[in-house]
Amino acid sequence: MPTTRRQALARTGAVGAAVAFSGALSELFAGTAEAQATGGKAGYGPLVPDPEGLLDLPKGFHYKVLSREGDPMRSGEGKVPSNHDGMAAFPASRSHGHGNGKGHGNGSGHGKGVTWLVRNHENRMSGRIAVPTVKGLTYDPEAKGGCTVLELDRHNNVLDERVGIAGTSTNCAGGPSLWDTWLTCEETEFKAGEEGHTKDHGYIFEVGFDRRRPTSVEPLKAMGRFQHEAVAFDPRTGAVYETEDAFDKPFGLFYRFLPRKPKGGYGSLHAGGRLEAMRVPGVPDLSAVTETGKSFGGIEWVEVPDPEAKETPIRFQDFGKGGITHAQKLEGCYWGGSSVYFVSSFAHSSEGSQGDHLGQVWRYDPRRNRLTLVIVFGPETDIQLPGSEPDNICLAPSGGLMVCEDGGGAQHVFGVTKRGKVYAMARGAQNIGTPDKPEWGEFAGAAFSPDHRTMYLNCYTPGTTFAITGPWEH
Repeated sequence: MPTTRRQALARTGAVGAAVAFSGALSELFAGTAEAQATGGKAGYGPLVPDPEGLLDLPKGFHYKVLSREGDPMRSGEGKVPSNHDGMAAFPASRSHGHGNGKGHGNGSGHGKGVTWLVRNHENRMSGRIAVPTVKGLTYDPEAKGGCTVLELDRHNNVLDERVGIAGTSTNCAGGPSLWDTWLTCEETEFKAGEEGHTKDHGYIFEVGFDRRRPTSVEPLKAMGRFQHEAVAFDPRTGAVYETEDAFDKPFGLFYRFLPRKPKGGYGSLHAGGRLEAMRVPGVPDLSAVTETGKSFGGIEWVEVPDPEAKETPIRFQDFGKGGITHAQKLEGCYWGGSSVYFVSSFAHSSEGSQGDHLGQVWRYDPRRNRLTLVIVFGPETDIQLPGSEPDNICLAPSGGLMVCEDGGGAQHVFGVTKRGKVYAMARGAQNIGTPDKPEWGEFAGAAFSPDHRTMYLNCYTPGTTFAITGPWEH
């Protein structure tokens, strides 16, 4: 990858950087409950170097390390796996214990204020510490990825840590369902027999937390077999939007899944449905669009010929006259107000894209059937503005965003208020390189607790999960 502004900044030792972008941030939050909040001041002040060398935060904020790769899990199932990635927090029920409905779990019922934190592990076959296989929770015993679940009390003390699903591969991101389960996504297309796998991969799985909604190791095949990244539900219709982070050209697609039982509750996604891909008339590649505010009507949704990709990966399939719309590095995806937002982390013409950018955020309004480019990160002209390559994104209590970057050099989480103010919220301090050539693991999985008092955050390498508390604006 060419030297970016952030890499150049890291070499100079400069601090207090901000994201460069163009676009109307207010549009990201239009119609949401969060839009009624103050919108946030311009950050919480400069980042303070952490004497422990783990995580730099503004003054007044504190972190607690909840879990680190290699430590023993409280369940006794094995070590905490590597490659911490996408994550979400859910309120736990007072009266229902955890488990897979087959004797795993003890119905702890720890009471009011308990939170379930579910965490992906993006292990491929070469992952350092695999997700331990557990009876009833394992899809393919030869695959190394999956999810773990932490049960936390109101003070972020870890009550339990256990396997949520095992035997999946390259679990990158996902998203919460409308009924408080986690959809974990495989970012791979391995087939049975490839690299030692015994089953096909590239699916979505539903991870549950209690006996009423247990984890299912049956893949949601109708939702497609491809290099999944993230999902977001339309709460009005039950439609599910999905992003594809394909590694090579042709790049990924943006999908819509129409369940046969929309909003049917736990287990309903197994009833199947129709998978479609987005076609923007006249736009074969979203990277070619550079003007923020540019909007396209008449969006077409084309049925995927073979959702399970039995012979041909979906992005290579024939979508008929007009083709289909691709985009490089489609990653984060979330629902806000009346629209779904999705992220293209970057595009490089040298790698086959029709344009170059350091990150886009797109908004699709299903009622108006309209797609709009709302944010463009960059350009690379000012090394004092190092923000680039947005990945995981979540809504903040103040009504803004938290953006995890995924690129070279220093690694930050940036806050973005709904008024367009941008500030550094966290900076990684764990050097995984050398003193002469420092490197830092990317951030992922930013998510807020149900009471909005804690931001949970993963460092991918070394796998570390933080709980961050402080004077969050509400």
